[in-house]
Amino acid sequence: MAASVAQLENLTGHRFNDIGLLTRATTHRSWAYENNPDASNNEIHQIENESLEFVGDSVLGLIVAENLFSTNRGASEGDLTLMKHRLVSTASLATAAERLELGKFIRIGRGEEHTGGRKKQTLLANTLEAIVGAIFLDGGYSAARVFVLRIFADEFRSISPKTSLDFKTLLQETLQAEKLAAPRYNVLRTEGPPHDREFFVEALWEGGRSTGNGRSIKSAEMLAAQNALEMLRS
Repeated sequence: MAASVAQLENLTGHRFNDIGLLTRATTHRSWAYENNPDASNNEIHQIENESLEFVGDSVLGLIVAENLFSTNRGASEGDLTLMKHRLVSTASLATAAERLELGKFIRIGRGEEHTGGRKKQTLLANTLEAIVGAIFLDGGYSAARVFVLRIFADEFRSISPKTSLDFKTLLQETLQAEKLAAPRYNVLRTEGPPHDREFFVEALWEGGRSTGNGRSIKSAEMLAAQNALEMLRS
């Protein structure tokens, strides 16, 4: 694990004073429970990355908002909100995580491993947020900002209100252009405890079906719509 953490540290571009923060940022709760069967819930929370994810989510949102405001002086609040939502979406975070090959560094339990956890968009996005939180706690806002602006450099260059339309709207407009009915969304199942639900949703349209998952029904529907668009475009 030490070699993997050192390699990931190089990928982040940040030299940690407390490398334990980076280890924790890459530790999924499934690994923490599996490898510490006698630990209390409080002890588990100090091992896994959900608290760091909580911090990272807020830090990431501030960095994205600040940069969008600075580079889009004439944009309205609505346009800025739309662009921010696009950049901090599960799909966008997962794409950035995949570029870092973050999946191979995550410590996950055997069950999660067998169900393809290293490639799950929600898990990748959450881990990336945890890493942002770890960098912030270790090196401050400036260090976290350097990391976020670097990994989202392409997205910041190409983002616009037009490209930030939500995927559900884009899917509906795409189907309407083909004179097809709007898609229907159904919740297939939920997983996890009440405080940490993951929702699995399907999008159905004439001649097609796609699925998505997320920590809210809305985000799961958005991912299902994105996957539907990719299917239609291919």
